[in-house]
Amino acid sequence: MDQTTVRGARSATLGAEQPLTRTAESDASRSGIIVHSHLRWDFVWQRPQQIVSRLALHHPVLFLEEPQWRDQPVGLQVSEPHPNVVRVVPLMRQEDHRTVDAQCNALLGPLQRALASHPLLAGRFDQPVQWFYSPMTAPSLLDQFGSATVVYDCMDELANFLFAPADIGQREKLLLARADLVFTGGRRLYESKSRHHANVHFFGCGVDFAHYAQARQSRTTIPAEVATLPRPVLGYFGVIDERIDYELLRHLAQAFRGASIVMVGPVVKVNPESLPREVNVHWLGQRSYAELPALVNSFDVCLMPFALNEATQYINPTKTLEYMAAGKPVVSTAVPDVVSQYAPVVDVADSHAAFAAAAQRAVTAPRHGALTAGIDQARKSSWESIVMQMRAHLLAAAEARAATIESRRVCGALAQRAGAL
Repeated sequence: MDQTTVRGARSATLGAEQPLTRTAESDASRSGIIVHSHLRWDFVWQRPQQIVSRLALHHPVLFLEEPQWRDQPVGLQVSEPHPNVVRVVPLMRQEDHRTVDAQCNALLGPLQRALASHPLLAGRFDQPVQWFYSPMTAPSLLDQFGSATVVYDCMDELANFLFAPADIGQREKLLLARADLVFTGGRRLYESKSRHHANVHFFGCGVDFAHYAQARQSRTTIPAEVATLPRPVLGYFGVIDERIDYELLRHLAQAFRGASIVMVGPVVKVNPESLPREVNVHWLGQRSYAELPALVNSFDVCLMPFALNEATQYINPTKTLEYMAAGKPVVSTAVPDVVSQYAPVVDVADSHAAFAAAAQRAVTAPRHGALTAGIDQARKSSWESIVMQMRAHLLAAAEARAATIESRRVCGALAQRAGAL
């Protein structure tokens, strides 16, 4: 997962834009998309933001987040953080809305009114595509917006994550039963979900190649906070949570006493006090998406120090291609999708000692052929190409659904006429 970006929110109206008018047959290519996300738009800039920002070139997008808790009646915070993307954050009292279904029920009235009258929303989300990143809200929201097509973009096996809701599996079963189209972010996820749905497609990591290629440009300077650290610098950017192997980090700190281990990203679901505190481990916290090329430019070796546990068995880390686009050597633990897709460009280690040895080789004798191959692989794996293919599947699914509905209507009408005779 790549690092955060905080885009400047714009709440001005889209006065020059006319409401969309559609027919059942021609809607799909320009219909609005309501995205149900468990991740916030201004958190880590990763798969949802990369995909949604590109879909927004063709479709208006409503990015609906989980509630923020406030001591006030239910309300909505509406802004436009990215062109053609309207972010909606429900504001609620937590004590009044303890369950997901209660939150959804409280949200519906204000959201329906906003869809009818808010200048950023009105007329743009009639018969929308509903696009889910989490199945949690599906039971309550699937039938609420007259949706034309239902998409489930399964980027992780969320049921395996720390603090996952006990009923998330049941909610996913319902979503899979109702979805017209399923995407997965990993090959193992594809193998798992395709056993439960007939229209599943694997689209793994993409990369914003031009953005991360800035790390290879001479004008990209190393940030001051890293420039003075002892070298070599072994670096990571991304979410810092239960998927990180903290004992591996301690081992690296001991193996590279004269070097620096740099960890960039927000700490979530783990106690910050429990993080390794060796003097050569540096926790820089969350940084903006724009800052990442300069930060990765400072890394001599890019780390993917993932623990091999339930939370990582299905992941397909977006940072792999981002590191490769930057032209840096990459060392990873044996995450299954990394092994199958990126070795031998990525040096994969099966133990702490092997990881440290691989990092040492990357410092002293980088494999220039692998770096060149990594740049080439990243160049061919753009998010633009991935989203173009995903959108083609979306339009085909929407057309198939419209055809099915029309066929049922015609059959019903014929049956009614036959009964009248």
